[in-house]
Amino acid sequence: MIEDVFVVDASAHSYNLGEDNYAAGRYSRAVVDAFHGAHYGLSPVGYRIPREQFTRDWVLEETAKMLFVESDYDFACHHVTPINAFKDGGCSVAKAREARDRWPKRFQVYAGVDPVFPERALDLLEQQVEELKPVGLKLYPNSYTADGAIGWHMDDPEIAFPLFQRAQDLGLKAIAIHKAIPLGPVPMDHYRMDDIDAAAAAFPQLQFEVVHGGFAFIEETAFQLARFSNVWVNLETTSNLAVAKPGAFARVVAGLIAHAGVAALDRLMWASGASVLHPDPPLRWFWERFHFSEEMREREGLPEITKEIKRNILGLNYLRMHGLDAQVLAKNIQGDEFTVERAKGKKRPYETSYVKGFAA
Repeated sequence: MIEDVFVVDASAHSYNLGEDNYAAGRYSRAVVDAFHGAHYGLSPVGYRIPREQFTRDWVLEETAKMLFVESDYDFACHHVTPINAFKDGGCSVAKAREARDRWPKRFQVYAGVDPVFPERALDLLEQQVEELKPVGLKLYPNSYTADGAIGWHMDDPEIAFPLFQRAQDLGLKAIAIHKAIPLGPVPMDHYRMDDIDAAAAAFPQLQFEVVHGGFAFIEETAFQLARFSNVWVNLETTSNLAVAKPGAFARVVAGLIAHAGVAALDRLMWASGASVLHPDPPLRWFWERFHFSEEMREREGLPEITKEIKRNILGLNYLRMHGLDAQVLAKNIQGDEFTVERAKGKKRPYETSYVKGFAA
């Protein structure tokens, strides 16, 4: 916790970025390049890991300790990532299962499938629901082959809608779709926002979670927040602008609430993107320092960012979407191994991981 704020990471991962996990040649390398580029470009001095130490298999325990020992997070959603540039999708079903089995009071999970192969996607979704008991589904807008990239759209009645219907029938609450940040040399078309409209309209009981929301296409995202009450913004990677480019982060948040107003702040969810980025710097900056300047508020008609608004973004919004109670969750983790270790003092960045002696 920060003070009395229950902090939730809406999307955490434990990626395997080693070359032995590559499945699509140059596309695999391009995805890893994108990850390391984001890591280095958006991390402050002291948190930047050289590529040779970054591009490896990150185990779940490292992600957990980054969140709960090296930082002040209390709970997290661990995603299966169906990025078929990697043999195991990048972040495997096995790691999600480990999160559920090993630390069920700290993690819940999202399943992940590749819609480009519809029949297989439906089968895999049912398997993962049985195995993982996920609360949501993580999707990416394109697939990779040795010959090229294949994309799909959220409003496709043959590829997307049957998957959404099956997810709803299986009791999942959220569809998290990676948007805004292209992964490698792929068409930008599938990373745009327009296709979410029809999906949100056709499935009003599902909550559509725009991952990396606001990193690009701010106005389009803002209009969706205004028009569809079941569209949410997951601030993974976007949150790291708070440290790297604080002025840009302020403009993103201002832009996201431009059309729906202050109500849109209730559908912004904090996320770190660990293990790609260390979760602590943006969290600390947001809680301690983020605000709209008086000049910006007056010029653009913005609300004051109160501690209550920050409290909601840092955890309560996500918990509300999933019907979880912060007080119950906080009681569940009292005295667990992470609480005990954290009480001994906050660890240095990557001190608990297998990154040793890196040069910042």
